Amino acid sequence: MKKILVVDDDDDVLETIQLILEIGGYEIAPLNNAELVFDTINDFKPDLILLDVVLGKIDGGLICSQLKGHSETKHIPVLMMSGLYNLKELEDLNCAPDDFMSKPFKMDVLLEKIEKLLNRKKIPGYDIN
Repeated sequence: MKKILVVDDDDDVLETIQLILEIGGYEIAPLNNAELVFDTINDFKPDLILLDVVLGKIDGGLICSQLKGHSETKHIPVLMMSGLYNLKELEDLNCAPDDFMSKPFKMDVLLEKIEKLLNRKKIPGYDIN
């Protein structure tokens, strides 16, 4: 069973994504405190990280950059999501996620993106819905 770490400071979003992904057969670690992301990665060992850009006082783009810049986590696909930022703004923040989704999003599109990332299929550009 593939493991997905979902990081979002909105408990309703976390609960909805967790429910959908568990129904889809994934093991989920929901996290609403971004300060614990690296500890959770060490303990949970996710196959994919679903990461919100705006996480209260913490910048998800910075977390993404740290993940991609560290040898122990750079291989983990990161799917970022945001209702406030777009892909261009993320690139300006020097964050290079493996894929991006704007909020609100359709769950079937989320599941398709997750499946592509978990199967290591190369995504040609970003498909922003």
